[in-house]
Amino acid sequence: MSHQVSLEELEQEPFDAHEFVERIAWRTIHNRDQAQFNPMLLHTAFEKMIKDLEGKNSQIEKKIEKLEENCKDEEKRHWHRVAELQKKNQSTYSHFQVLDEKINLVATKVVHLGDQLEGVNNPRAKAVEAKKLMSYMSEFLSDGPPKSDLFTDPAKLEQAADIIQKLYHVALELPSNESYDNARKKIWDKYNNIESELIKEFTKAHTEGDKKKMKRVAMVLSNFKGYGQCIDAFIEEAQRNAFYKADLFDDIVPCCSRTNELITEVFSNHDAVMAKFVQNIYHNKLQKYIYSKLDNEIDPEVYLDSLYKLYTRTIKLSEELSQFKMGNDSLFLAKLTKSIFHKHLDAYIGFETKYLKERCAAHLQRYYEVNGHQKKQIQSGGITELRRDLQAKIGTMTKTGINIGPTIENYGGETFLSQEVTISILQESKNAFKRCHVLCTHSDLAGNAEKILCVLIQYLVLEHIDYAVELGLQAIPLPDPKSQPEIYFFDVVGQANTLFHLFEKQFQDSLIPLVLSSPKHSLCLQKRRQLREQLEGKIDTGLDRAVAAVAGWVRNILSAEQKKTDFKPEDDSVLGQMNTPACAKVVKFISSIAQTIHSYLDGKNVEVVLTDLGTRLHRVIFEHLQQFQYNSLGAMLVICDVNEYRRSIKDFKIPLVLELFEKLHALCNLLVVVPDNLKQVCSGEQLVGLDKQVLMGFIQLRYDFRTAKLANVLK
Repeated sequence: MSHQVSLEELEQEPFDAHEFVERIAWRTIHNRDQAQFNPMLLHTAFEKMIKDLEGKNSQIEKKIEKLEENCKDEEKRHWHRVAELQKKNQSTYSHFQVLDEKINLVATKVVHLGDQLEGVNNPRAKAVEAKKLMSYMSEFLSDGPPKSDLFTDPAKLEQAADIIQKLYHVALELPSNESYDNARKKIWDKYNNIESELIKEFTKAHTEGDKKKMKRVAMVLSNFKGYGQCIDAFIEEAQRNAFYKADLFDDIVPCCSRTNELITEVFSNHDAVMAKFVQNIYHNKLQKYIYSKLDNEIDPEVYLDSLYKLYTRTIKLSEELSQFKMGNDSLFLAKLTKSIFHKHLDAYIGFETKYLKERCAAHLQRYYEVNGHQKKQIQSGGITELRRDLQAKIGTMTKTGINIGPTIENYGGETFLSQEVTISILQESKNAFKRCHVLCTHSDLAGNAEKILCVLIQYLVLEHIDYAVELGLQAIPLPDPKSQPEIYFFDVVGQANTLFHLFEKQFQDSLIPLVLSSPKHSLCLQKRRQLREQLEGKIDTGLDRAVAAVAGWVRNILSAEQKKTDFKPEDDSVLGQMNTPACAKVVKFISSIAQTIHSYLDGKNVEVVLTDLGTRLHRVIFEHLQQFQYNSLGAMLVICDVNEYRRSIKDFKIPLVLELFEKLHALCNLLVVVPDNLKQVCSGEQLVGLDKQVLMGFIQLRYDFRTAKLANVLK
C-alpha cells in the first residue's frame, strides 16, 4: 500500500526527487526503535521501489508507443481530408472562372445596348429641348411680353430660371438687328427679373430656416451672374443680430461655427462661401472695431499696449477659425490679419522707437533731478588724459595758484548708477522687443529689433552706465594727492559691471532670438563686443588711476610721517611701540582700501587690481626704506614695520604680492644679521635669486657698513 502511494506521488506537480526519497525513507523507519536502526530494511525498501519504478517506466513507454501509433493514423486521415478539399476547391475555382467569363460577356452586351439606346435618346432629348426653347424664344420675338404661364406663375420660378438662363446664352449668339435686339432686351430683362426673384426667395427661405429650399435656390442661382449677390445676401442675413456683446471677439467664433454648418448644407462651393463670410467679418466688423480702439487713442503707452493685445487676439482668433475649410490658401487668415492692421503696422516701429526714447529719457531725467544733478558734457578722453598728465607733472605749481588740470569733483561719493533706473529701462525695452516680435513681419523683424537695441544702447549703456563711468574717472584723485584720497571709483566699477550684465542678459534673452537667423545677428554681436571693450577700457584706465592715487598717498604718508631718527633710536624704549606711526597710518589706509576693493569688485577684477596695488605698494615701500640708515634698534623697528605691511598684505590673498613682501622682509633681516653671517643669509632660500646689487643696496644701509668693512662681503 505504501509503495502504491509512493508511485502515485510521481504524478503530482511539482515533483521533487529528493523529497520523494526522503518520504520513502521516513515511511520505512517510522515508529521503529531509533536505537535499533536496521539499514538492511531501508536497503530492501529502496530496491523494492526501484523495481516498481522500472515496472512503471515500462508501462508508460508502452502507453507512449500506442499514442504515437494513434497520432500517425490520425495524421494520415487528416492529410487525406486536406487532399479531398483541395480537389473540391480546384473544381470550384474552375466553375467560378467559367461563370465570370459569362458575366463579363453579358455585361459587355448590356453596355453596348446602353450606348445604342443613349445614342438614340440623346438626339431625341436634345431635339425636344430645342423645340421647347424655340417655343419660348418665339414668345420673346413677338411684340408683346411672354404669355406662357412658366414666366407668369410664381410657383414655376425655378423652372423659368432654367429656361431663361438657356435663352440668355442663346440671345448672346443672335445677330444684331432690330428684331433680335428687342428680343435680346426682353430676355435680359426677364433674366434680371428672375434672378432678383430668386435672391428674394433665397433670403426668405433663409429667414424662415428652410435649408432645403435655400440649397435648391442656391443651386439654380449658381448658373446666374448674380450668384455673388446671393452670397452677399446670405452673409448679411447670417450676420444680422449676431454681434451683440461689448467685446466683438467673443461673438465671432460662435457666429462662424453656426454659419459654417449652414453653408456646408446649402452651398456646393462651401469653402469659397465660408472664406468670403470670414473676409466680410474681418473687413467690415473687426477692422472697424480695431480702428475705434486705436485711432482715437492719444496715450502712446495705451496705444502700443492696445495694438499688441488686439493683434495678439486677432492671431488667436485666426488660429481658432483655421478649423473651417476656406480654400487651399494656408495663408488666407494671416493675410486678412495683416490687411486690417496694415495702417498701424506700417507706422509701428517708428512709433515704438519714439515712445521708447521718451520713456528712457524720462526715467533718466527723473533720476538725475531727484539726485540734484545736471548732466555734464563729457570731454573727449584724449584731452582729459593730457590735462591730468600735465597736472600730475606740475602739481607742485598748484601751491602757487596755477591749475591747468580738470577740477576733481567726487560728488560726495554718488556713483550716478541706479539699478532701479536700469531695471525700468530694461522693462521698457523688453516690452518693446515683445511687441516687435509679434507685430513685425519676418522680413522686417531683425532690422526693427536692431533699432530697438540702438535706443537701449544709447540711453542705458551710453547715457547712464558710460556717463557714470566717465564721471567716476574724472573724480579719481591725481597720482600725487595732497590729502587722503576718497576713491569711489571701485563702487562705480562694481555697479557698472552689474548693470552691464543686466543689459547683456536682456541682449541674450530678448534680442538674440529675433535676429538669430539674419545678417543682423553678427552686427548686434559686434556692437555688444565694442560696448564691452569700450567700457572695460575705461574701467581699466580708472582702476589704474585709482591704484596710482593710493600708491601716491602711501608715498606721501611715508615721506611726511617717517622721520630720519625713526630708525636710529638712542635707547631701546622705542621697542615698546612695535611699529612707527607712519607704518600704522599706512597699514590702516591700505586695509580700508583692500576692504573697499573686496566689497565692490568681484571675479578677476579683484585679483588684477590687488596684484597691481600690491606691486606698487611694494615698490613705494622698497624705495622708501632705502632712504634711511639703520642702527641695530632701528633695524628691529623696520623689521616690525615690514612685518606689519606683510600682515596687511596677506588679506589681499595674492601669492605674487605676498612673495614680494616676504623677500622685502628677508632683505630687512640683512640689517640685523651679524657681519660674519651675512654671506650665508644672502645665499639662503628667500634671497638666493636676488641680484647682488639689490642685496648690497640693503647692506649699505647698515650703520656699521663702513666700520665692519662690509663692502666686499658678497665677493
